[in-house]
Amino acid sequence: MNRKLKNSELVRKTVDEFKASEKTPLIIILDNIRSLNNIGSVFRTADAFLIKKIYLCGITATPPHKDIQKTALGATDTVDWEHKKDTLALVQELKEKNVTVLSIEQAENAVMLDDFEPKKNQTYAIIFGNEVKGVQQDVVSESDQVIEIPQFGSKHSLNISVSTGVVVWDLFCKLNR
Repeated sequence: MNRKLKNSELVRKTVDEFKASEKTPLIIILDNIRSLNNIGSVFRTADAFLIKKIYLCGITATPPHKDIQKTALGATDTVDWEHKKDTLALVQELKEKNVTVLSIEQAENAVMLDDFEPKKNQTYAIIFGNEVKGVQQDVVSESDQVIEIPQFGSKHSLNISVSTGVVVWDLFCKLNR
């Protein structure tokens, strides 16, 4: 028989331990995300996988906000984040720092996520776009590569927070094997 663990039995890092931990070489960029709940969910995923940083770009709201906090559950206190007005300028800045930029989008010549193999000792920035319009075309064009999540049903997209969870989990596993 399996017994669920109590919260007191789970080994959780303190905020200070989290900040001092070695981070996964992944940066998340949210490009004009409208939903505050999605933003909070992304923070929570970033905390779970020790993500290096989140950039909140354009119209993407920033903490503190009650609707972000509702889904982030305190992850805005652990994960490093910064707001940038212009996603394209950020992408260019990161590329100058030798960060490989990946747009998560459906596009010509996209590489399917399950076929993508990240390189060890390389930092990646993964960009997730607006819930309706996706990642801006100029940002997609400036990216080093486009990664697509394979989908097999009748719908053509996933919720931004779900997409983030899928991509972060996949890359986390590949980078840590």
